[in-house]
Amino acid sequence: MANETFVEKYLDFSRVNPESMKQAAIDTLFMTVVAMIFVIIIGFLLGLLLYSLSRNKSPYAKVCYSILSVISNIFRSIPYIVLIILLMDFSRKLVGTGIGATAAIPSLIVSAAPFYARLVEIAFREVDSGVLEAADAMGASKMQKIFKVLIPESMPALLSGVTLTTITMIGFTAMAGIIGGGGLGGLAYQEGFSRNNNTVTLVATVLILVIVFIIQFVGDQLVKRSDKR
Repeated sequence: MANETFVEKYLDFSRVNPESMKQAAIDTLFMTVVAMIFVIIIGFLLGLLLYSLSRNKSPYAKVCYSILSVISNIFRSIPYIVLIILLMDFSRKLVGTGIGATAAIPSLIVSAAPFYARLVEIAFREVDSGVLEAADAMGASKMQKIFKVLIPESMPALLSGVTLTTITMIGFTAMAGIIGGGGLGGLAYQEGFSRNNNTVTLVATVLILVIVFIIQFVGDQLVKRSDKR
């Protein structure tokens, strides 16, 4: 009898709407992909700037690095569920709506870009100084050092950072769903938790895990292929 109760409560797939689940999965992927495009661009540039300023010995560069570092740490430290509430009005003015997958994208970018920027900075710091000195000795320009030395040498770490940030982003999209961001997190809360439909919550959770496992697998393969050691 206990087993029957468990099955009825948690495995009643007749209470799952395939179309709603499909749309929620699409919304989650939409939020993740669009936000990550901006996060990679902004995070890379910010990380490169932090790295460049940290290597510059001038007092002005040190002050700028300290300011950027503090700002980055502040946004990385704010819990995402708090940040999305703080940026709700800004998101509404920027994208024209305060609910749905599109409305969650600005807060996702603001939250994840500083996080990835730090990973980029760390990746650049781990590049062998001897390689950089050799590039200087050959008269390489700053752009040549960036595109021919820094990026190729740190590519495994950069890709690993993208993988980690993307997985973190999946978690953020789930939290965004609680306050109207849509996606699998929103479906799990609105159709699952709020209506005591545990099957929807379970299926949405499994789909999120599948997405995370796929991203981790693809990311690991890309890191292995880019690692020349």
